[in-house]
This record gives sequence, structure tokens and C-alpha cells, in this order.
Amino acid sequence: MNALQLKIPPPVYLLAFVGMMWAADQWLPLLELIASPWNRLGLVLIAAAVLMDFWSLGLFFRAHTTFNPIHPERTQALVTQGPYRYTRNPMYVGMLIILLGWGIWLGSLSPFLLVPLFVWVLTLQQIMPEEKILEQTFGDAYLEYKTRVSRWLW
Repeated sequence: MNALQLKIPPPVYLLAFVGMMWAADQWLPLLELIASPWNRLGLVLIAAAVLMDFWSLGLFFRAHTTFNPIHPERTQALVTQGPYRYTRNPMYVGMLIILLGWGIWLGSLSPFLLVPLFVWVLTLQQIMPEEKILEQTFGDAYLEYKTRVSRWLW
């Protein structure tokens, strides 16, 4: 049984928020926070986040388990090494860092106002249903992992 009600892959949420952040910067630019050339630091954050996402994805391949976020019920192994020692969702943290980098690149305050909404939407629509499925699949092992490692980074 799949607890995910909406079958929207997390990268689609990421792209939607990238677009909304751009629109907010273009049409409601509140307070320029980061001017050029300092805004290029956002590209460094984006690159680091992409690397973390690929590292996390590679751990799924190494464990011979699915990385498909729409079908977490197909998960064959609980991945807890690498960045999964610090967050249960390093790929989603990577997406969050991409959005923060994008906000820095855009430079105004407006895009950053959407970041908490991204965290809320992804938590509600993706992470919480995934966690229910992983609890059903891995039982006590997942519950113990949840007590040891944070959902995000806080």
C-alpha cells in the first residue's frame, strides 16, 4: 500500500519553487540582500547540493534499493550511512540548499520567503507519507533510526 496521495516527484516541487522564487524576485523584489558579484556564492551552494544529492543517490544504488520517491514501498534496504547519518532526507536537504543557493543568486529577499513553504509542502506531501511506509517496511530498525537522526538538519 502506498501512502502517497499526490504522486508528484520531489524534483517537480523543486522546479516549481525555482520558478516561483524567480517570479517573486522579478515582480516583487523586496530589499536587495546580495548584490553581484557576491550572489555568485549561490552557484557554489547549488553545486555542493547537487553533489550531495548524487552522493545520496549513489548510496541507494550501492544498497540495491529504489530511489523512486513515488514508490517508497519498493524500498529493499534502509540506507543509514554517508549523509544519512546526519539527516534522514539528504536528497531533500540538497533540494533545500539548491533553493537557498538560487535565492542567493537572485539576490533579493522575496525568493527566501518561499523557502519555508517548500519545507512545509515537501514534509507534508512527501516525507511524512514516506516515513509511514518505511515504518511499516522496516519496523523497529526504522523507528530506532528516527530517534537517532533528524528529519531535516534540525
